[in-house]
Amino acid sequence: MTGLLLFQVAVILVAARLCGLLLARLGQPPVIGEMAAGILLGPIVFGAALPELHAALFPATSLPALSALSTLGLVLFMFVIGAELRAPEGARAQVLAAVRVAGLSAALPFVLALAVAPLLHARLAPQGVGFWPFASYLAVALSVTAFPVLARILKDRGLQQTAIGRLSLSAAALLDVMAWIALALLVALAGGGGYSRLVWTLAGLALLLLVVFGVLKPLFAWLLRHHAHDGKPSGTVLAALLVGLCACAAATEWLHLHAVFGAFLFGACLPRDERLVHSLVERIEHLALVLLMPVFFALAGMGTTADAFTATGAGALLLILAVAVSGKLVGGGLGAKLSGYSTRDSMAVGSLMNARGMIELIVMKVGLDAGLIGPEMFTLLLLVALATTLMTGPLLSLCGRGRPARDAGASASSAQPRPE
Repeated sequence: MTGLLLFQVAVILVAARLCGLLLARLGQPPVIGEMAAGILLGPIVFGAALPELHAALFPATSLPALSALSTLGLVLFMFVIGAELRAPEGARAQVLAAVRVAGLSAALPFVLALAVAPLLHARLAPQGVGFWPFASYLAVALSVTAFPVLARILKDRGLQQTAIGRLSLSAAALLDVMAWIALALLVALAGGGGYSRLVWTLAGLALLLLVVFGVLKPLFAWLLRHHAHDGKPSGTVLAALLVGLCACAAATEWLHLHAVFGAFLFGACLPRDERLVHSLVERIEHLALVLLMPVFFALAGMGTTADAFTATGAGALLLILAVAVSGKLVGGGLGAKLSGYSTRDSMAVGSLMNARGMIELIVMKVGLDAGLIGPEMFTLLLLVALATTLMTGPLLSLCGRGRPARDAGASASSAQPRPE
């Protein structure tokens, strides 16, 4: 079984890298190609074309091992995302602008998703899942913005230090926090066990927040200040960080939340030090992105189903895509317009907030694991995540906001911010 696992990882890495390079040549972030590779390796492409070979390469008994690797990748990735999180900086007007963009680019798709949920619940909700848990999850899933892929697009187009670049990144950071809080509460509500389980989960989460920000935050601030003053943790300090990370991730799993919540919280409690973030990216995140996250994409592809590709499924896909795109473009654009930005810049901000990328996949995985959605809705949301992220670059070009750097694909593995 170990030999099969290693061979599976080799196949996944080759497919992810080839698709990533292809998409990078087309001016897209390589992570979009890696997401597409997951679909290609799943049952709707590879499994349909060569079912016997697919069954031999990815037997059901081998999927738990791949799932463990993908969870480790998610935990490491979300840890660095939390460590990178920054509150909006600058004048009061800039902070208010970021709040407006984040709020409206979340609120509008949220409301639109609730409005169309009655048309989707009967057909696509798993058996036993009520309307409000399903509708609320759909609303949260369509409200997220991918901070990492947004940062990569801005860097490739030379927009990271512009007014719209700083506004979009600040708004995306705020939106990340809102989305993870809402998703954590939703998973807790959907966990079953009645109000006693919900009270236990929320009480445990409150205690974890107290421990993370009341105990671990000053403890690791002292540790890093005295033993990693240059922002480069030694092997012992890095091990301590990984212990804290795994403990927090395990705690949220025990609370019947997903491990990614604990990883995100622990990362967010670390000091805001760019040197530390750079060291974590170099030593942890590159490993997670290059080796483990492609496994996550492949496992996501295994969760797709051809049953979504029916006339009803096509109609649902178009409806969800319309809600996802219009909510972000109008909501984000309106937030920027109300903050005094020009129409063109407002449209560019709305286009950037429409990028979902890897964060959407993580939200989808949490929803699938919690039983809030089934394989059909998972498949449709995966296609929406790909489509909305793919259209971000062309929409920016229509707004006259830069073109990708010629060497964006070649430098994707080493450039900062990361290629997601």
